[in-house]
Amino acid sequence: MTDTALTLQPVDSAIHIRQVQDTDLNALLELEQLSFSTDRLSRRSFRHWIGASNCAFLVAERSGVVVGYSLILFLRGTILARLYSIAIDPAQRGAGIARLLIQEGEKIAEEQGLLFLRLEVKIDNKAAIGLYESMGYQPFGIFRNYYEDNNDALRMQKCIRRVPQLEPDRIIPWIQQTTPFTCGPAAMMMAMRGLSRDYKPTIHDELQIWREATTIFMTSGHGGCHPVGLALAARQRGYDAEVWLNQAGPMFVDSVRDETKKRVIELVHADFLSQAQQLGVPLCYREFSDLDLERAFSSGAIPIILISTYRMDGRKAPHWVTLSGFDDDCLYVHDSDPDPEEQSASGLDSQYLPIARGDFIKMSRFGRSQLRTAVVLKNRC
Repeated sequence: MTDTALTLQPVDSAIHIRQVQDTDLNALLELEQLSFSTDRLSRRSFRHWIGASNCAFLVAERSGVVVGYSLILFLRGTILARLYSIAIDPAQRGAGIARLLIQEGEKIAEEQGLLFLRLEVKIDNKAAIGLYESMGYQPFGIFRNYYEDNNDALRMQKCIRRVPQLEPDRIIPWIQQTTPFTCGPAAMMMAMRGLSRDYKPTIHDELQIWREATTIFMTSGHGGCHPVGLALAARQRGYDAEVWLNQAGPMFVDSVRDETKKRVIELVHADFLSQAQQLGVPLCYREFSDLDLERAFSSGAIPIILISTYRMDGRKAPHWVTLSGFDDDCLYVHDSDPDPEEQSASGLDSQYLPIARGDFIKMSRFGRSQLRTAVVLKNRC
């Protein structure tokens, strides 16, 4: 919602920037009505962000009256921040309020150790684009029909580090999982679609892949996907796949207390290994690094990696993500499961998520056994 007309005028010294307060709610709602005709934040959303810790929510005051706000989100588990929304009272534009709000928000984001700052702006909003460019933001993509009025959004990023540029045939589409337990199939469908434009992802295939690859039981809910099961499902769909594992033996059993369920998981594991041997699916038992993932991606393959979500949402849940790029300092991933409270419905915040290499190594270990595993998909030779 960063489509408000913004200006490049000098900052008025009478403007005061401060943290948002509960008592600002009505003023924020009024600003939203004045500033936007579509894509407005709701009262519920404002209440959520006023009380949230993973954001920089600032207001601008003049003579004790709120005349603008900015909301920058800190995306958990990453070094990415996003200017989610900014609004200035139309009667107060021209005093440099937007610039001051953004600068103060950037300082807070930098103090949090965040290095990337992204935003979306209507592609025809020349004034706002001019402001962002003057502050060091660079365009890096367009999202079609992003706004409720079907206008396109220009994606921009602070020029600290750029999203790694990929050749057109290496761009990986983002796919959102449709259930709480199908991150594995969604990650694999992104990889398959990235490898072949002939592959058409569907919800039917998502569910079928899960049925083929599920461990049946895991923690207290539905079973997640076994890496060997995912590799077998990829083979069924015409792709080559190899599995990287840092340990042998049944996995995920330490997440289940019931002995009967553990036995089921062990039997499923043994069955997957038997099928892999019959079909010649390579199982590589070794420790692997971020450099191994980088080399696989550079060779034309697309790895999907199991991570623990603890650093992202505080839960120690297994979760599959798709490697979508890299640079000297970060690995980038597509995450199929955006948080509805924090992410845009379009999934923009879940694409090319920059994760510092050191953090990624820690994130890609799961459970007491410190399991590390990846499924590396390739086009069939």
